[in-house]
Amino acid sequence: MLPLTLPENIPARNFWAIDVYDTQTRSLLRTEDPYPGVNSLSGAVRAEGNGDTVIRFGPTPPRGREANWVRTVPGKGWFTILRLYGPLESWFDQSRRPGEIEPA
Repeated sequence: MLPLTLPENIPARNFWAIDVYDTQTRSLLRTEDPYPGVNSLSGAVRAEGNGDTVIRFGPTPPRGREANWVRTVPGKGWFTILRLYGPLESWFDQSRRPGEIEPA
């Protein structure tokens, strides 16, 4: 499971989204989910107790964290794109930045 931490107060006026793409086709990664990603409009994504939002990537969902999980395919390369719809000034001045995807 690979986590990505988005610090509290994600700098998006409208909403944010993270999608997973195939490294070979550069299109959305083909999984059992038609849209492999999560977004703040879903109403399901939850922040941690400290306000950070942790998105997890892997082939199986983490127990109790399914809404913050994006399915990947074992042995298949992928990359993510974070979209901020209505990015705030803190994104442009780089005072608010996402973490890196790191092995857990």
